[in-house]
Amino acid sequence: MPQALRGSPSPSGPRTETIAQDLGLSGTVENQKPYDVRIVAEGEEEALHAFVEGLKVERGPIRVRDLLVRWSEATGEFPYFQILRGDWQEELVERFDVSAWLLYRSIEIGEENLALGRENVAIGRENLAIGKMMLDKQDQMLDKQETTISILRNIKEDTSEIGAIKEEVSAARYEARREREEIISTLKSGSLEEKYEELSREIR
Repeated sequence: MPQALRGSPSPSGPRTETIAQDLGLSGTVENQKPYDVRIVAEGEEEALHAFVEGLKVERGPIRVRDLLVRWSEATGEFPYFQILRGDWQEELVERFDVSAWLLYRSIEIGEENLALGRENVAIGRENLAIGKMMLDKQDQMLDKQETTISILRNIKEDTSEIGAIKEEVSAARYEARREREEIISTLKSGSLEEKYEELSREIR
């Protein structure tokens, strides 16, 4: 059920108006002498609690030292949330507060961007280190490839030598088989004894 919130914090009017509008609240905010601000807000209870939490600020030129809150039934008299301004001097002070808040916020954003920049630099350095490691690994892989190619070339040369040796062995085996076959043929034909007798006669 819609409820009303009435209090006297000390936030900036435009900032209060922005928070209220974001939460869908209606009501008013106006400066009270000497340093207070009076706020009347109506809306859903959950949104009003979020509104109260949003008013608790101690940052930059805004310092909410105390927050007095009273709850009551909503009247529905406010069509939207607005700032009730006083004389021109009061409005000038209000605008100065807004300018101070914007300046402080810009400083905060600058510091946040600076922090992000430092993080990006750190990430860039890490990426650079990773890139160097990858290049080193690629160099190692290239060295291994060159070594492998050299070994393959040596193996090819050794294979050629082995082929020549195999050819020589094959030729020797062929010659041995041929001589063996001649000996067997001679033994079978009996011509070996005739040759032996011929040699014996010649010796005598």
